[in-house]
Amino acid sequence: MPKKSLGQNFLRDNKILNNIVESGDILNNDTILEIGPGTGNLTEVILKKNPKRFIVIEKDKNLANLLKKKFNSKIEVINKDILDCYDKINFDMPIKVFGNLPYNISTKILTSFIKIENLKSKFEKFVFVFQKEVADRILAEENTKNFGRLSILTSWKTNKVKVMDIDPKYFFPKPKVWSSLLILTPRLKVEKFKNVKNLEHLTNIFFNQRRKMIKKPLKQLFKNYEKIAQDLDLDLNTRPQNITNKKYLELCKLYENLVK
Repeated sequence: MPKKSLGQNFLRDNKILNNIVESGDILNNDTILEIGPGTGNLTEVILKKNPKRFIVIEKDKNLANLLKKKFNSKIEVINKDILDCYDKINFDMPIKVFGNLPYNISTKILTSFIKIENLKSKFEKFVFVFQKEVADRILAEENTKNFGRLSILTSWKTNKVKVMDIDPKYFFPKPKVWSSLLILTPRLKVEKFKNVKNLEHLTNIFFNQRRKMIKKPLKQLFKNYEKIAQDLDLDLNTRPQNITNKKYLELCKLYENLVK
């Protein structure tokens, strides 16, 4: 039985599973990583593409043992939490990552990958199923209510495409919400920061009070906030969701000059 504590909702519709796999454009010399394979429904479809190497990470010990018995040497099963090992596995680079992500930690999984240095050299693409509400936040553009920290962080490192929305009826157990299939492809060129935590901190300051005007967070972060607003052509009376991704990256660069 799926464990609610692990956010397990297993996809069981063959058409949807095939759409997910086709979105990954798997070649026979690819290395594939699947996160949270559960009972192996998606795993089985991926295997039909005959990837060169196939690794799955499953936190649930019972399911990990089930996968070993079901697929034998066709896959490598790692019985760990992805958040404890995503940057420690010896992969053949770059890899394609698949996952019907657990609702309760999907944003943590995504941001953990995003923060990896030289993302493009290590990962070719991420083919992830998210809760639709999370997907909407990932995809959101400025001047929309869903635009925020997650949008900015993912746009910084990846190009994002929504493939489709998925009805709850295709999952077991049936969740109360819709899901969305996204493809995230690492960007070739990204803005370099001394520490990604600076971007997280800056966007946290802005979006903790997203209905307030940006004068307050700017004043909190910069002594010369009026000059910075003038230099970046920012209206102090605008709100955080009305600033572009590019402006947030520029602000982070300026902020990094102030912190050690």
